[in-house]
Formats: sequence, C-alpha cells, structure tokens
Amino acid sequence: MSHQLKPLLDIIYPEDVAARLATEIFDLIQGALGPSGQENLRKWNHNNVLLITYGDSLVDGDRPPLEVLADFLETHFSGVVTGVHILPFFPYSSDDGFAVIDYLQVNPDLGTWEQIQRIAQHFNLMVDLVINHVSSQHEWFQQFKAGKLPGRDYFVTEDPTEDLSHVVRPRSSPLLTPVATATGVRHVWTTFSADQVDVDFSNPDVLMEYIKIILAYVEAGARYLRLDAVGFLWKKRGTTGMHLPETHAVVRLLREILQLIDPGIALITETNVPNRENLSYFGNRNEAHMIYNFSLPPLVLNALIQGRSDHLKTWMMSMPPAPIGCAYFNFTASHDGIGMRPAEGLLTDEEYAQLLNTMEKHGGKISWRTRPDGSQSPYEINISLFDALKGTVNGEDPWQVERFICSQTIMMALEGIPAFYIHSLLATHNYTEGVEKTGHNRTINRYKWDLKTLEFALADPTSPHAKVLKELTRRIKIRRQQTAFHPNATQYTLHPLNPALFAFWRQSLTRDQSIFSVHNLSDAPQELRFSDLNLVSTDAWFDLLSGDHFADVDLVYHLQPYQSVWITNKVNAAQDETMPTLL
Repeated sequence: MSHQLKPLLDIIYPEDVAARLATEIFDLIQGALGPSGQENLRKWNHNNVLLITYGDSLVDGDRPPLEVLADFLETHFSGVVTGVHILPFFPYSSDDGFAVIDYLQVNPDLGTWEQIQRIAQHFNLMVDLVINHVSSQHEWFQQFKAGKLPGRDYFVTEDPTEDLSHVVRPRSSPLLTPVATATGVRHVWTTFSADQVDVDFSNPDVLMEYIKIILAYVEAGARYLRLDAVGFLWKKRGTTGMHLPETHAVVRLLREILQLIDPGIALITETNVPNRENLSYFGNRNEAHMIYNFSLPPLVLNALIQGRSDHLKTWMMSMPPAPIGCAYFNFTASHDGIGMRPAEGLLTDEEYAQLLNTMEKHGGKISWRTRPDGSQSPYEINISLFDALKGTVNGEDPWQVERFICSQTIMMALEGIPAFYIHSLLATHNYTEGVEKTGHNRTINRYKWDLKTLEFALADPTSPHAKVLKELTRRIKIRRQQTAFHPNATQYTLHPLNPALFAFWRQSLTRDQSIFSVHNLSDAPQELRFSDLNLVSTDAWFDLLSGDHFADVDLVYHLQPYQSVWITNKVNAAQDETMPTLL
C-alpha cells in the first residue's frame, strides 16, 4: 500500500507529511480493505445504461421525493437502466444541491439514507463528491469564521491586491469574497459563488476529511463516485488554477484508495472544459475510470439543427479510444446546461453564432463567463434538450420527436457508457416559469414533475412524453443486448458520400458482432448506399431498430427524416459469459 500511495502523496505534500499521511490513510481505510486490491477490468459491459436525476425530479404530495423516485424507477426503469446518478441529495444552501452543508446527511426534504439504499439495492448508485467547495453554512466554515479548529485552516484565502486575472473562471461572480472572522476580514476563494467556499487541499487534514466521506458513501452502496468540478481543486499563484499536477495526483490517489477498498467501484471526473483538457483525466490509465464526454452534447445538437455531420465526424475521428480500464461517459443533457467550452475550436464562428441564436429562438438562455482578459464568452446554453430540438436553423417544424430520438440513438451507440437525464427520457419542456421564479438560467432544465400529472401524460399515447419514453425504452433494451456496444468495443467513423448522414461502425471485443450505426441528420429523406458501408456479402444483415432484413449488400436504402438504423450481422446478441460483468 505504501508503494502505491506514498509516491502520489509526495507530489502533493512535503516528504515528511507524505510519510505520515500514508500511515494515517492506511489506519483509516484498513477496516474497509477488499480482499485483493487488484485492478478490476470487468467493471462494465454492453449492458450498462445510467439515468441522471435529482432526488426530487418527481413529487407526489407529502410523500418523501426519494420514496416517489424509488417507486417510479422500479415501475418504469427496471430492466431499462442499470444505474442511477442521484444528484447531490445532502442538506444544501444554494446551487440546487452543490453547496453542501453536511456531506453525511440526507436532506430531510428529500428523504432518508434508507431510501437511498433502497435505490442502491435495485440500481448501481452514483454519488456526487462535491470536492472543490462547501456551503458557507457548513460547520467547517463556521469554525473558520470563529477561528476554531479544525475548520480554521480548511479554506483558501488570498490577498485581494494579488493579480489573479489569469485564473480560469466558470462564472462571472467575484473570485474572492470578503468574510468577517475573529481575526478580521479575510478574503476567501469562491470559484462558483460567494456561498460556495473553496476548501484548501494543501492542508492534508482536508484530504483526510474527504477520504472519510468517500468511505461513508461506499458503505451506503455507491458504485460510482463522481468528482464534481475537480479541475479547480488546487490553487497556486501565477497559474490558471486548472488541472494542476497536484489536482491530477489527488485524483490518482483517490482511485488507488477505491481500488484497495473495492476494485469494482468506478471514479468519474466532471470537468466541463475543452476536449484535450478533459482527456487528461484518464492520465496514464491511472486517474479517472470514466470522463464525461463533454464535447458530445453541443456537437450532436449542432449537427441536428444544421442537418449535416461534418464537425461531428471530424471530432469523432480525433477522439482516441478510451484506455484499458477506462471508458467515456456519454450524455447529451444533464442538470446543467449544454457546455460551450468543450465546443471551442470545433465549430466555425458562423455556426457557433447560429447555434446560440437558434437556441434562444427555442426558448433557451445563454450563461456567460469572464475570461482572464476581462471579456465575456458563452459558458453554456440553458435549455431543455427536447425543446432545443424543436426545429433547425431554418425554424420550428413537425419533426421534434423524431429529431430528439435520433439524438439519443446516436449517443447510446457511441463508444462509452450512455447516460440519460430523466428530463430527456420524459421529453420535458423548458421550465421558463421556474427561471422567472429563481432568477437562475439552469432552472429551465430542472423541472419537478407532479407524479399524477406525469402518469396522466404517460398514459396518453399521443403525448410527446409517452412517445419518447416508449421508444427510447425500446431502443435501450435493444442496445443492452448487443455485444458490439460494449463501452470499449472497436469504433470507426464511416464516410458516406451524403453529408446528411452520420455513420460509424462498432465491433464486439470477441469480433462476432458488427453494427453499422447510421443516422439521417436532416428533415428530408436520404439515400443510404450499402456499398458505402462495405457489408460482407456472406453475412445476413438486419436493422435492429426497424426489423428490416437486407439480402442485397448493394441495396440503396431510403432513410426517413431523422431515422436511425443499427445494421448488424447478429440480432439480439446474447450476453457472452466471457465478457465483463456489470459494475
């Protein structure tokens, strides 16, 4: 264990501190150590699909929202998704849960640990570790203000006369916030808001606090641990404050600790940054097990409103396969907006402007960030993805449902593990009145469904909510049976002559199944020439989605607007016992 942890601690702390910490960490985790500590390369397979939700995305009178969520998941998503990411369910003061007051308690407005554990018994649970900051109401910060230990030394303070203009900011709020303390006014580092105070990982006691929190989450049933905003973790004068070597070392250290406890648990980093920076969190296959595929949402959205695949293809060709033991975490919508930093350099200036303009016409909001030079640039688009796809750059049209389902079908076929935001599966519209109430743009995609209203909508087969949930549920179940959709299965970008088509090839690890995933990105019928796919004539080919059979490999197939096909030589591939097991 010393061999594994001490070199990482040496990167973060002075040698004498690192030696002491190695012993303290061992003493802390020894009761939770697993039998082997060897890396588990069988954490996931083609069967893994996740759902992302707030604990109170569904409400039903006075019932605890977590109880409502557990019932709804078991009724509608058993056999559909295998894992559930419940966004921060702790007591909080702002940012819809990401200003945590107490990491070890469940927000009583949501429910109890027992209800969290009930969900964890049926689905693989993802828990957020909000690791960069705490609420200004957290006990540690109250101790800081009073000059009492341990919180007195847990926060980053800075001289306001220092030049910090080079620090990368995700928001336009002040970086430093003045706070009255027992020793006078001090300026604390607040990356995200004055209510979210950054903790100081240069103090090794802070690291130990978060390791204790991790142990509690694992004991509660967490199978995925999400490191929120981890790229901002370490602060150092004269730097951007992003992705510093110490930050990467902390991620590696936490991975090693989790491996010693339970090698089946996956660590996922949330870094909403340009693609190359994001990829750095794989490290040398020794940091995050999974990274969010942040460039995917804006590129898929742009491709579908433009009706062509060029930028999506260019990006996809540049993406390296995930390293052994690692995977991409694919999503097209989340509780936050559609991040625009990951699209930097991937779209032309004209298309970038068209994307923003079209989203505003579809009811979306644009959130801005302050650059180091003081200028402002778009940080994210805040919009329901379902409403984002109500039309194209040419205006609204009747193809909203088909276009939206196409977006989700692309996502679930790509290399990686697919994750669906609950409001995508439910085709939730923009919550504009919520934005008016809170004053926060992100509220637009954080609607709370009344359960009876939702069940009524889902019972109406003509409603978009019922149509989308029924069809996506069907496609997810098909997807989960195909070994060619293993998160690490081979993927090649294809180049049909028709620019309205987006096509790629997946092949199972055992090479017994191929799937050609082809998508019409336009609102007009398009021809797919099978000769562009180079189908092997000795195999029988089928479309998993429509059930069509293709005897002629020289066929010209007519794709309807926004139609997707998964053309394979092996239908409903049974789960291979030699493949990795579920996480």
